[in-house]
Formats: sequence, structure tokens, C-alpha cells
Amino acid sequence: MSRFSNVIQRKGTRSVKWDYAEHLYQDKEILPMWVADMDFQAPQEVIDSLKQRVEHGIFGYTMPDEEIKRSIIDWIAKRHQWNIESDWITYSPGVIPSLHMIVQALTEEQDNILIQTPVYPPFYSVIKEHQRNVVKNSLIYSEGMYSIDFEDFENQIVKNNVKMFILCNPHNPVGRVWKEEELKKMGEICVKHNVIIASDEIHADLILDEHKHIPVASVSNQLNNQTVTCYSPTKTFNLAGLQASYIVTSDKEKRESIKKNFDKQGMHMLNTLGLTAMENAYIHGEEWLEELLETIQSNRDFAAEQFRKHTDLIKAVPLEGTYLLWLDCRSLNLSQAELKSFMQKQAKVGLNDGVSFGEEGKGFMRMNLAAPQEIIENGVQRIVDAVRQKTTS
Repeated sequence: MSRFSNVIQRKGTRSVKWDYAEHLYQDKEILPMWVADMDFQAPQEVIDSLKQRVEHGIFGYTMPDEEIKRSIIDWIAKRHQWNIESDWITYSPGVIPSLHMIVQALTEEQDNILIQTPVYPPFYSVIKEHQRNVVKNSLIYSEGMYSIDFEDFENQIVKNNVKMFILCNPHNPVGRVWKEEELKKMGEICVKHNVIIASDEIHADLILDEHKHIPVASVSNQLNNQTVTCYSPTKTFNLAGLQASYIVTSDKEKRESIKKNFDKQGMHMLNTLGLTAMENAYIHGEEWLEELLETIQSNRDFAAEQFRKHTDLIKAVPLEGTYLLWLDCRSLNLSQAELKSFMQKQAKVGLNDGVSFGEEGKGFMRMNLAAPQEIIENGVQRIVDAVRQKTTS
């Protein structure tokens, strides 16, 4: 039996995905397929390393040493063919805290910051909460695929005197893994207009089929100097609760500004177990990851095929990276409030509301595929049955 086929009880563990879902949806029968964590255990080597560290019994101040940095450097070189240097790394409890620090450190109040919508909801808040302004370059959705409107991308930068572009690569929620030519074109525009790129690459390791993740900073020396990149093993290895993340910045001035901002908040170190998990995941987790990717691909193909086979009212947008399936539900002809209610009350499935990713998400929902096949089959069947009941009633 695959290590990814075992259904593990998560209720009662203070799980946001499972325990909070009952409060959020006000229904004990809801099947949670929303927030982006997995229903899979971390690699056994990570679990063993945590047990060993816990058994030591002393959890004093812990410093990340060169061995931990080496595990990061080697992982990025092997998986993404980007050679980074030790002093480029700044530790952070998470990618979203990192983005908050980057926005504060590298922009000023009332500066304009570009995002590509629909996009991960915290991108909006990390801009607005620091009195910066959101500028949108809406992705083009045509014939079931998303692409970049490059003309609008540059127009928005010029018209709004944009200071920073927050890139999502791979893109959450639409599932695109941006190709090198796309990254190069966006990068050249940013360099031309002196726009700093803050690149969220937390899903960098979760690449499906023959697609390839390319760190935008690796495309050219100019882009390396223009870019601040956010990484974490927490999405890759299901370690989100351990809060271990890091920022890669080659430009010394930008890096020191970001570090000063962390210092202002008194954030000088990661927690002991987070560091232990990060190092061991990167050293020992590759075989586990390859099996995980096969499981996600299988779940994606199953869900897409079931929707194709049983209804033409819900379409799965092709998923190239992440484990988050973007569902086009516009053919149901429901308002967003009606769509959200339909999924919760008729299908009894807890999905992410498409509009939470921006108005471009109207008519869409996001489904988490990182669960044993039994759970995916249950969730998809619930939706298919609810659509059938709606269309025949």
C-alpha cells in the first residue's frame, strides 16, 4: 500500500483544515478540500529526526548553521538548477511574513505594487495593510488556459509608476508553471522600468508532468539583482505548522534592508523543530516527493476525467503545478453566493471561494487534491451528484 493511500484521522488535532472547517461551514458533514495543506504524513526521516530532537529534551535558542544552509543550497541546485550563495539566505517563519517584510523594507507608503489576478488572497493584504496600492494585471483566460497579457503588464507598470511586482510562480490558484520565455519577458519589462520582483515560489517543488519550475532570479544576472525570492519546504513536505521559511536575495542592499526589518520586529531565529524538519526534508525527502507528485497527478487526472465524463457544467482548469485544482463552474449559471452555497449545502464539500482570489475568480472554486484517493473520490462524487440533482430537479 502506498504511503499516500492511508486515510489518517486529523479531527481533534486542532487542524485548521478539518477542525476549523466545522466552525467555518457550520456543518459537521462538510468534507474539507480547501486550505492548502495535505492529508499526508511528512517523510519518515523528518518524523524520526523530530522524535530524536524532542527526546533530547532541551529546546534552547537554536541557530541555523552552515549545514542547514548547505541543505537549502544543494536542494535548489539539484531541483531547480540555480546556484545560490550562503549569505543570500534570510530565515523567516513563513512566506507571507516574508512578503510583509519585503513590502515594508523595499517600498514606501502609497507606492503601487502589481499583482496578477486571480491570485492568492494574502497578496492583497500584504499590500493594503502597509498603505501601498494594488495594481492588477489580470491574467487572460481563454479556451481553458491562462496566459499573461504582456501589453497590459507593461502599461500598468508605466501608467501607475509601479515600484514592485509580486510574482506567483507556480501560480496559485490557476496552476500555471510559468515558462522561461514568459518569465524573461516579464523580467525584462521589470528591469527596464526598475521594478523590484518579489517572487513567491513556495510551490516550486510541486511541479507536475514534464513541466519545469524556473526561478525567475535564475533567468539572468540582471533579474537576479532585481529579484527577492521566497521559498519554504512547508508546502512541499506538509510542514506548515512548523513555520520554517527563507528568502533568497543576491543584492546586498536589498538583503540588508529586509534583515533590518526583521530585526525591528524582534524576529531573529526560527524555532528549533522547524529547522530540524527543514534540514532533514531537504536531505532525505526526494524519494517521498517523487511519490507524492505521482499521487497528485493521479488525483488531478481522476477529478478532471470524472467532471468531463459526468457533467459539462464544471471544468477542471489544466493543472501544471501545485496541488490546487481551479474549477470553472460558470456554466452552472449561479451567482457567486449561490455557487458557494451550492458547494456547501448541496454538495457538502468545503472549497475555496473563487472570489477570494479577486473578482476574476467569479464563477470558480478551488479544490485541494493533496489527500488520499478515497477522499478525492468522495469529494468529486459529491459534486457530481449535486450537479445531477440540480439539473434534473
